[in-house]
Amino acid sequence: MGIFQQRGIHVVHNKHTSKIKPVRIETCGEVTLMMKQHIGTPCEPLVKAGDEIRLGQVIGDTQAGLAAPIHASVSGKVKRIEQIRILTGEDVKAVVIASDGQMTPLDGIAPPVIKTRDDFFAAIRASGLVGLGGAGFPAHAKLKSACGDVDVLLVNAAECEPYITADHRETLDAGDDVLEGIAQIAHYLGIHKAIVGIESNKGDAIGKFRALCAAVSTPELKITTAVLPSRYPQGAEKMFIYSLTKRIVPLGKLPSSIGALVMNVASVAFLARYIKTGKPLVSRTVTVDGGAVQSPINVRTPIGIQVRELIDFCGLQDVRPKKIIMGGPMMGAATPDLNAVISKCNNAVLLFDDKQTQKRPETACIRCGNCVAGCPMKLLPLKLEAAYRANDTAALTRLDAMGCMECGSCSYVCPASHELVQCIRLGKRLLREAQSREGSKT
Repeated sequence: MGIFQQRGIHVVHNKHTSKIKPVRIETCGEVTLMMKQHIGTPCEPLVKAGDEIRLGQVIGDTQAGLAAPIHASVSGKVKRIEQIRILTGEDVKAVVIASDGQMTPLDGIAPPVIKTRDDFFAAIRASGLVGLGGAGFPAHAKLKSACGDVDVLLVNAAECEPYITADHRETLDAGDDVLEGIAQIAHYLGIHKAIVGIESNKGDAIGKFRALCAAVSTPELKITTAVLPSRYPQGAEKMFIYSLTKRIVPLGKLPSSIGALVMNVASVAFLARYIKTGKPLVSRTVTVDGGAVQSPINVRTPIGIQVRELIDFCGLQDVRPKKIIMGGPMMGAATPDLNAVISKCNNAVLLFDDKQTQKRPETACIRCGNCVAGCPMKLLPLKLEAAYRANDTAALTRLDAMGCMECGSCSYVCPASHELVQCIRLGKRLLREAQSREGSKT
């Protein structure tokens, strides 16, 4: 039996906005553009306070290989460069731009000239594209790593987290862009097979893509649609790969090591649009939902907008949100601050009321095994929790804490209300700190 077979859990989907096309926020008061919106090295600001800025202008970059440039998402004037703390706990630089309300584009924005594979990679880097499903891996680096080793492109449209429907809308509203993006990636990487994976609870998207794929699939590039079980965390990369190909990515290895390239559906669609227009990544679709939201909605919003301004646009109920989550309820990060900003990696903002945040008090573990049965990685969450609480790094290593994908399934199904995934996450931090100490001794 494969590691992911029959693993995961059933969750309440709460896809309230699946029928709502994104509404574009035309402009905003100001944006705060963090210099790290990707996995890898932070960018350095290329502008200073007082500079006049145009939409699409590069305002941050670095020479590091694992990074993606940051572009202005509004036109206006730089108010200041500041240090802010991002949701990972890191302190990074950020450029704050006061919008002039005009959204004046930078002169010279045009489709990139692409004649070779290297031109293709350079264009994707210049676009600022990172994984829009939430991981934030620089797209050009992922595509480069797949050169010569990949025989199948897997397009991730599973969107298994509750509430979020940004990718679902991408499949419905930009299907042609998705297929064009697939064709571009396949052409430059020499791939001849692509599969679009969609969960079974998205029948409209499945029907549309089956028709689209049948119309464009050729002997040179076979594109198909696969229906995945609605079982969380179906969209997690390793589980997604196994469901579509029955291939298992070894711990510590990339999907390219087993011949697979996984791209988020919104990333693929953006790639196609960038090649056609040359407009860099300055906006994204975000689902705004939760009990404190007056009318749940999908919005196309400038990157860097504050949550405060976003929810002013969407409207709140009479109550103040009890909890604000950047992302989904399973893997998103809570923030106490309405001044938190949307980054390239944020696909949702959830504003929960008192009822949605009520939690049973923690009780003793009854050894029911629900957390073990639900873990897609076949870990032992209850033992990992105990190892963390005992500060036992040897046990954390033996129990493979670093193999946890932090999907939250264990916490969700625990009848004793233990914060299992949080303990595992903190346990992984203990391991990294221990490794750092060992490294400093050598």
